This record gives sequence, structure tokens and C-alpha cells, in this order.
Amino acid sequence: MKQRIYIDTSVVGGCEDEEFSMRSIQLFEEIRQGLRIAFISDLTRRELEGAPESVKSQ
Repeated sequence: MKQRIYIDTSVVGGCEDEEFSMRSIQLFEEIRQGLRIAFISDLTRRELEGAPESVKSQ
């Protein structure tokens, strides 16, 4: 069974943070490869609407 991961804005923003970027980017790659399943809330989706394009692209 694939691991299900709840993604909030701090995980997405972590892609732009020097301290967390390596692990956050790796997590998104695993999701894209189908190794994990990501879930986000409507609130997180709304919060990300105002994020910079580099964050939204994740």
C-alpha cells in the first residue's frame, strides 16, 4: 500500500527554503512517480493561490 501524505503550505513552501528544499523536492518527485499519494485541503489550495509561481509549480 502506498503511503498517503497530507500536504500543507509549509511542505510546498519548503521547496523554496534552503533548510528543507532537498527533502520537500524529493517528496514531490516521489508523488509524481506514484510512490506516494498526496492529499491537500481546500484551505491549503486557497492559501497556495496567492503563492509565487515557483511554489505553485510544485
